[in-house]
Amino acid sequence: MAQAQITVFAAASTKTALDEAAAAYQSATARTVTISYAGSPALARQIQLGAPADVFLSANSGWMDVLQQEGLVDPASRLDLLTNRLVLIAHGNGAAPLDLSAADLGGLLGEGRLAMALTDAVPAGIYGKAALMALGQWTAVAPKVAQAANVRAALALVASGEAPMGVVYATDARADSKVSVIAVFPEASHPRIVYPAAAVAGGNAAEAKVFLEYLRSPEARDIFLRHGFGVLAE
Repeated sequence: MAQAQITVFAAASTKTALDEAAAAYQSATARTVTISYAGSPALARQIQLGAPADVFLSANSGWMDVLQQEGLVDPASRLDLLTNRLVLIAHGNGAAPLDLSAADLGGLLGEGRLAMALTDAVPAGIYGKAALMALGQWTAVAPKVAQAANVRAALALVASGEAPMGVVYATDARADSKVSVIAVFPEASHPRIVYPAAAVAGGNAAEAKVFLEYLRSPEARDIFLRHGFGVLAE
């Protein structure tokens, strides 16, 4: 049974959908999937340090590029799997929509904080900072940003009410009923959100190949779409 086990390092934002997909995969194949979720940079650093992983699913191409350049993932296995949208959320249900092009976000926050993943390292934070800069909002909100280790941690700050607003992926917002989407960032305001996946060099290449093929299957595609992702891989 050792050959039928796989360890996946995956971006925190994929948790709800990937948990469901992995459960379906295990049920259909009797293979065991262990998933470690964190921010993409934290996972990439763990792989650089030799952590045992078979597949890496990143929330942006940059961290996958770093590992590929260092020979730590198999470039032949790499595929662009998913896309996402960036949204502004507020605590609670039914919060009023906001026009990002006209709103004074800094003023609306008042003494409150804007929850974001790490803006210089984690993909969701990088995308969010770029979008806020493009919309002319960053200077006002930067001193009020509460940075979290990953996007799910930023979501939790808003869901709990510790931060009145936050920037997360659309799929994260759908995963928690205690937040409302009040605006969707224009896609042109930030780099395209792409989730690449690849087999980790030195891992179980055979099992990684089977799992990556499953992630491209109609069953997995339906799961990702239902959770709000766009699907690139056919």
